[in-house]
Amino acid sequence: MRLKPAFRFALYTAFAVLFVSGATWLVADRWKETSELAQEAAADLLMVHGGAAMVALLLLGALVPLHVQRGWRAARNRIAGAAMVTFNSVLVVTAFGLYYAGSETLRPWMSDVHIGVGFALPILLVIHIALGRRSA
Repeated sequence: MRLKPAFRFALYTAFAVLFVSGATWLVADRWKETSELAQEAAADLLMVHGGAAMVALLLLGALVPLHVQRGWRAARNRIAGAAMVTFNSVLVVTAFGLYYAGSETLRPWMSDVHIGVGFALPILLVIHIALGRRSA
């Protein structure tokens, strides 16, 4: 079920940009009250993060018929694959909530879940790849 090199590169690049922009935004967000530069950086990082998320959504949509369905039918790497689908779904739902939800009660909870799952996703991705290569 190995992905074509160009698609794999695009997917890994989108995930890397999402991870780096999100992690860097966290740092800038903590400092934005004390520095105008940090405030500008936080805004720019959110724009980069949102743009990369749009690209990732396109790639994830293409991944379903190319990789997910085939892998499921072949009964390969199902647990890690299902976890990848779940984690990415949680990220999409919480991102939507963070962008559109006006509830000040839900927002901190969604933010914490989004950050936690976002930091866990690269680890899960490495596990998914390693298990997939081992079963090949």
